[in-house]
Amino acid sequence: MKLRRLIAIAYKETLQIWRDPRSLAIALLMPLMQMGLLGYGVSLDIKRVPLCIYDQERSQLSREVVDRFTASHWFQPVALLDTDRAVRAAMDRGTCIAALVIPVDFSRTLFTTGQAGLQTVFDATDTNTTNVAIGYAQGITAQLNADLDARWQAAHGEKARTIGTIDLSPRVWFNEGLDSRNFIVPGVVAVILALVGSQLTALTVSREWERGTMEQLISTPVTALELMFGKLAPYFALGLLDAAFCLGTAAFWFNVPFRGSLFTLIVTTALFGLVVLGIGYLLSVRIHNQLGASQIALMLTMLPTTLLSGYTFPLDQMPEPVRVISWVIPARYYVTILRAVFLKGSSLGELVVPVLALALYAAVIIRLAARAFKKSLD
Repeated sequence: MKLRRLIAIAYKETLQIWRDPRSLAIALLMPLMQMGLLGYGVSLDIKRVPLCIYDQERSQLSREVVDRFTASHWFQPVALLDTDRAVRAAMDRGTCIAALVIPVDFSRTLFTTGQAGLQTVFDATDTNTTNVAIGYAQGITAQLNADLDARWQAAHGEKARTIGTIDLSPRVWFNEGLDSRNFIVPGVVAVILALVGSQLTALTVSREWERGTMEQLISTPVTALELMFGKLAPYFALGLLDAAFCLGTAAFWFNVPFRGSLFTLIVTTALFGLVVLGIGYLLSVRIHNQLGASQIALMLTMLPTTLLSGYTFPLDQMPEPVRVISWVIPARYYVTILRAVFLKGSSLGELVVPVLALALYAAVIIRLAARAFKKSLD
């Protein structure tokens, strides 16, 4: 392998990228769009759940109940209703996905019997939001019960029981504010690298076949290794540039805490970049059609990265067969590394297994890609 020929191929591919608006758009605009859309648009935090209120009693206590729900940032009041039919209509229209119904005898029943019922109605078409919102409503009601009990004890001169009381003091590490953005944004880097890297390199060799320049390329003394490294070098540099932009945006724009080593991040990003670039190049060699190569590259990289890497869906909650499949997804290891470096401050020594897995993938993919190209028109 001669460096002069490798540089010539890399220079040729750089000119091709520069003259191709589609490649430039994918390389430069796609990361910006993805970081904006996924960074701001994707969130696992359930806040400001639209709440309709049907207060049949309209007493001081019922207003306090309403205030407890509306004062929290978990629920956002959107309508005050006066009939059961109006509640049903509002839920059907999607005006609210939760409704608080206070019965007409709420205060009298509570003060007479010591117990009274509140009704909360939820639109369960979105089960995740509904489950979280039910937990919020139960927490607000439990706090209200405790406050009412304390008032009654104070009014009657009694002291609250203290014997046998257990006080739970939870502590949260690594993501102290439980902000889902800190969980999601680092994974966006893996999604962008998988998309940009595989899509661009999937067009490299197949473009030569479609444009009829493969004959000229084969007639040159360039070897398979020189062709591969020459064509991948510009995209590897673009990938690192995109990764630097995305990682910088995560740390300085979205304020995701960065506690790890920059060296660890660079090494693992380079390994994952080699994996996705190698996959794209391998498909480009095997498939002589740009559209077909790009579509298969999308299926093999983007979809597994989004669905089976732990980026959005917890892997430990998936069925066992799906978890087994996820072990062969390279993005799983890179997403694990990103979150560990950003939030935990893990070093290379603490990430031996995912780093070795990425290194093995990179070696195998690059080896297969190098052997795939044959200087033949067959």
